[in-house]
Amino acid sequence: MISIENTHLYQEIHQEPQVIRNLVSKPQESIKALAAEITARDLRHVFIAARGTSDNAGRYAKYLLGARNQMVVSLAAPSLFTVYKQPPDLSDSLVLGISQSGKSPDMVAVLAEGKRQGALTAAITNYPDSALAKTTQFVLDLQAGEEFSLAATKTYTAELTTLAILSTELSASNQSRQELEALPDRIEESFANEVQVDNLAERYWYMSHCVVIGRGFNYASAFEFSLKLKELTYTIAEPYSSADFMHGPVALVDRGFPVFIIAPSGKMAAEMESLVDKVRSQQAEVVMISDQPALLELADQPILLPAGVPEWLSPIPAILPGQMFAMYLAHTRGFDIDNPRGLNKITETW
Repeated sequence: MISIENTHLYQEIHQEPQVIRNLVSKPQESIKALAAEITARDLRHVFIAARGTSDNAGRYAKYLLGARNQMVVSLAAPSLFTVYKQPPDLSDSLVLGISQSGKSPDMVAVLAEGKRQGALTAAITNYPDSALAKTTQFVLDLQAGEEFSLAATKTYTAELTTLAILSTELSASNQSRQELEALPDRIEESFANEVQVDNLAERYWYMSHCVVIGRGFNYASAFEFSLKLKELTYTIAEPYSSADFMHGPVALVDRGFPVFIIAPSGKMAAEMESLVDKVRSQQAEVVMISDQPALLELADQPILLPAGVPEWLSPIPAILPGQMFAMYLAHTRGFDIDNPRGLNKITETW
């Protein structure tokens, strides 16, 4: 079996701090120009077209642009454009495509229709010459370098970072800019627990089912972590907000059932503590990803996050333990972590 350090996935996960450093140290003029145009048009609605990992970036955008910029964010149903031929009215919106490759025809169709209706259009992509990019007025280049592994890692955190920069440009907040500038160093600290994450993967070699829970800004993290577990380890991993989980799915939990909870510092801390009490009363095994000592002490398996990251940026470092855990678990099981079965790097849907 190939050494894990020689895989593309391992290398790309470890490139994330530098990718993020490049993005925040030299914000692109296209981001500033897009923010200026949004402000000039007084747009309050963002309509996002995305699939897979990029769809989870869209979930982050719902909280980010909603909480920090008071914008209404919707996620597109692309079949309205490609199958039903009944698109919604997008004329007063920013239509934003998020796609690593920029090649999926249904994403292109959404942006093309937005452009036809006179909407402001933009694309976040790792390929600024892609079909998606050529359809839009503004291109926000992820600048992540080529991603060879089929599972997206560095392009996902680059998408989140690009959205965070856009939010900051819209708010013109100096404090937010300072928090962004400090982010790459915090990301570097995420690797301090890598050996622990590797050992944890050995413990869960047998795992076939689990749930991943986050809320607020880290609702997106729950979805992305669960997606990586599905893609890389072929585990049935279901994502939930803590609120949705209590409305029925909590019945899944019994002795030894793995519950992964992503709970960085922020307004959801008290709710997450109540959730831990509930699932532990049902004898779940709790893996806690957090920077809060009180929550970590409640866990069966604690994973420490870097301290000092504001909640609005926390999904960026919070996903790294999830990426690493999925990678090490897949490697422990003897899977080809660069080429998961049934996947292609570019997935074209209509």
